[in-house]
Amino acid sequence: MAANFWTSSHYKHLLDQEDVDVVNTLDKEKDILKLAQQVKVRQRVVATAVTYMRRVYTRKSMAEYDPRLVAPTCLYLASKAEESTVQARLLVFYIKKLYSDDKYRYEIKDILEMEMKILEALNYYLVVYHPYRSLSPLLQDAGLNDLNMTQLTWGLVNDTYKMDLILVHPPHLIALACIYIASVLREKDTTAWFEELRVDMNVVKNISMEILDFYESNRMFTDERINAALQKLSLRP
Repeated sequence: MAANFWTSSHYKHLLDQEDVDVVNTLDKEKDILKLAQQVKVRQRVVATAVTYMRRVYTRKSMAEYDPRLVAPTCLYLASKAEESTVQARLLVFYIKKLYSDDKYRYEIKDILEMEMKILEALNYYLVVYHPYRSLSPLLQDAGLNDLNMTQLTWGLVNDTYKMDLILVHPPHLIALACIYIASVLREKDTTAWFEELRVDMNVVKNISMEILDFYESNRMFTDERINAALQKLSLRP
């Protein structure tokens, strides 16, 4: 399920929640999403770029590392790490196309210089394990791999990158939390399946609650759906 993760640099560099809480909400992650749509990279590349950006700001301040430059540079670095390389000149082209503000007038050399700074900030650890990797086999194992559940859980995983979960929790537990939420929303009984997995359900439930709290605070679902899901979660064994 999480083969090799436990020996990876990703596992060794998971953070405690208190270490992550020092990071401000990164609205500039939207820059990664906008650029990714233009250069048409896979979601995995976007997820890796966002993870890099969040990792950087657990160690460096925004005053030191301008997020307007860090965002495209993280996307550039992630595209190479995920073997879907995007040329720096293409990113520079779309930055200028998307933003008329002079503060975004970066050149190729700026991205290449920031790349070295980001590599140093990351201690050159570029491996990221994502929940996507275990999501499909878990859904299949649970007998929940129909289109509706697949789309719902995939969307939930996408939204977890708007939080710091990937910096704190093993990715397969994030995937399980998304399946748990989806099963509650779609009224699927997964109790026996989760018991067979022998995972710490307190951790899975806590991650699930974090995700639902995020939705509630950002009003991404209706209050009725959130309240109903929270209530069902609290009642589940």
